[in-house]
This record gives sequence, C-alpha cells and structure tokens, in this order.
Amino acid sequence: MFQSNFVYCTRCGGKLGQKFVEGKERLECMACGHIQYLNPVPAVGVCIEQEGRVLLVQRAVEPLKGLWQVPAGFLEVDEDVSGCALREIEEETNLKVELSGLLGVYSVFDDPRYICLLVIYRGEITGGALQAGDDAADARFFAPDDLPPIAFECHRVVLSDF
Repeated sequence: MFQSNFVYCTRCGGKLGQKFVEGKERLECMACGHIQYLNPVPAVGVCIEQEGRVLLVQRAVEPLKGLWQVPAGFLEVDEDVSGCALREIEEETNLKVELSGLLGVYSVFDDPRYICLLVIYRGEITGGALQAGDDAADARFFAPDDLPPIAFECHRVVLSDF
C-alpha cells in the first residue's frame, strides 16, 4: 500500500487504522468507520512547440529544484481543467495560449509529495512575452535532441509523446 501522512480521520478526527476493504489494505477510522481513500492529486500542463522546439520551465522550488519540466501545476478546487492549464502556463511563462487539443492523461508516481494524475494539453501561443514566473526559475524552448535534465519520469514520457 502507498504510504500516506494520514494519521487521523478527515471527517471526525479519530485515529486511522489498517483494514482490508474492497480487496486492498486501506485506512479506516477506528471511531466512525470512514474509509480514507488515497486518491491521486490532479495536475494540468501544456505542451507548446515553436519552430520545432518545446517549451520547458526550470523548477525554482523543491522537490527537484533546478530540473526542468513541462509547464504544469495542481488543479484548484474551484477551477475546471482547461482553466487550470491556462492559469498555469501564464503564471509560469507569462504567455497567453489557446488550447488546441488533449495530448494525454498520465500517472505520476515519482513526485515525492503526491501520486498525481496529470492532464496535458497542446497549446498555441496567442500573446505575452516569454518570462519565467511563479515557481519557475527559467523558461525556454529546447530542441528535442537537446533537452535539459527533466524532473519527472512522467514528463519524459509526455515529451516523447509530444
């Protein structure tokens, strides 16, 4: 079972224990019986190509600070998936984009914070000037045969698909 930081029930605050439920070891509240499912955290990103090169951002924060990735971030509770993609790309690169389709949906197992479900769109630049922002230290276009060190295995798969 994936190890979690959950110790107490998110419903009543009771202590969680292990129980075999629905064919798996799960966390169950010993007080109220609530099953604490460990679901992936949704994240969204955008792949942009310009003159045969792909846009990447350099991580300015841990984990994996200094490594590169497709511009992406976590979905907020009050936004839709495509809105998150547009927000993240603008926050990290200062670019306005139009989404031109879905590239794919990926599972991220090597982020030390969370197991994630990553939705990646294709995008086309419609405005703005490229400039790193938010939690990006740098933002640049790279040729496919000259990529910098990529932070997450999933992003290497995304770039291969792109």
